[in-house]
Amino acid sequence: MSLGLFSVLNMAARTMDTQQAGIEVTGQNLSNVNNPNYSRQVLDISASASVATSVGVEGTGVQATGVQQIVSQVVNTQIQAENSASSYWQTQQQALQFAQTDLGQQVTGSSTSSSDSSQGIASALSNFFNDLQTLSTEPNSLSERQVVIGDASTLASQFNQVSQQLGSLTSQLNGQLQTDVTNGNQLLSEIAGLNRQIAMAQATTGSSANDLLDQREEDIENLANLTNISVAPQSDGTVSISIGGVQMVSGDSVTDTMHVYNAGGGQMLVQAATAGTPLTLTGGSIAGEIDARDGPVATLSDSLNNLATQLIVAVNGVYQKGFSLTGSTNGLFFVGADASDIAVNSDVVNNPALFQASGVQITPDQDDTGDNTVVLKMAQLANQTSGGLNNQTFSQSYANTVATIGQSLSSANNEVSDQETVQQMLQQQRSSISGVSLVEEMGNLSTYQNAYEASAHVMTTVDEMLQALLTVQTS
Repeated sequence: MSLGLFSVLNMAARTMDTQQAGIEVTGQNLSNVNNPNYSRQVLDISASASVATSVGVEGTGVQATGVQQIVSQVVNTQIQAENSASSYWQTQQQALQFAQTDLGQQVTGSSTSSSDSSQGIASALSNFFNDLQTLSTEPNSLSERQVVIGDASTLASQFNQVSQQLGSLTSQLNGQLQTDVTNGNQLLSEIAGLNRQIAMAQATTGSSANDLLDQREEDIENLANLTNISVAPQSDGTVSISIGGVQMVSGDSVTDTMHVYNAGGGQMLVQAATAGTPLTLTGGSIAGEIDARDGPVATLSDSLNNLATQLIVAVNGVYQKGFSLTGSTNGLFFVGADASDIAVNSDVVNNPALFQASGVQITPDQDDTGDNTVVLKMAQLANQTSGGLNNQTFSQSYANTVATIGQSLSSANNEVSDQETVQQMLQQQRSSISGVSLVEEMGNLSTYQNAYEASAHVMTTVDEMLQALLTVQTS
């Protein structure tokens, strides 16, 4: 009989230990209720081994067999993929917004509106050709010549400024590319280190190392923000990581890293450092930076350079045939080759009389308003199309350039919005699976507490019974 009481006493003690473990797990959940990278944990409880008695097989209570992390690998994998897509489009969006700022134009879809009508290239082009038209009515006027030269200089300065800013944007994208690659390599190292800790914990203690698993998942998702990845779980609890078809992490080892290299002409791309294989990047901020730089930003820069080049060639082609007030001819109005260095000839800037507005050489005894043949032809260039501009006028070409950026930005905005919706849906789905519910945990806490108190009461009762038994036996 006493042996049975001791068995009940042990059962109550084991149950109290189990309920205490449940309270500890619940406390851990409650402390992480606001931690978005935490996965809810539950205590695994099973019946302890039963024993045969004179009255049949009897149970011996319960025991804690482990702490289980509630996660959905399917949802986690989807979140990793969507992180890559979202980060890609956010990077594109940001780069295009900077390009829009550089242009000094607000672009929406296929329409444009100057954010500062006194400074945009479109306005400067219009002012330049309008000034030429005004000068054609009084071609010998030095004041009108100065207006043309001044606004032409403003136009050239606008081209220079936008070209410089787009060059800076390209440099910034290259700089961020290098930073992201460095951060990505650091994450690869951290994941390998966590793989080692997780494998050791599971091999030595049988524990699932839940907190380490959460840390690794956070690192994996941060890596997915940078680039598209492939994650392969292994039987020992580790994961293998591949980027662009090249394995980067295997077990606790970093087998390769990302490296930025010059593919020629200053085009910075990413390859596997050890394998030397160019990486096929389709997602994440790294791919977004490369695609923005080599796509819309490069197209915008090329279009502006072509516009400036065509303007230089067309204006000088007419201007060189003209004569100045001093009788000089065959000069250049614009110098430079493209948007980066276009400028008004300094000789003309310093002496407006050298502006070659006339179609005939002026003689010293000529006393009239002057010939306007050349300056009028220059003004008429505003409405002439050019094969070098896809049979568009200068203004039409620039408007098309800005509209193209507008369409790219609009597309990026839509993609970012769509990705936000998908991510919110996945995060809500993960929260419903892995998130901590205060209501549920408080209910669990009450259940464990009541079970603990009931087991304690069993121990007290058994103790009283044993004391009574001892009293009877000694009397």
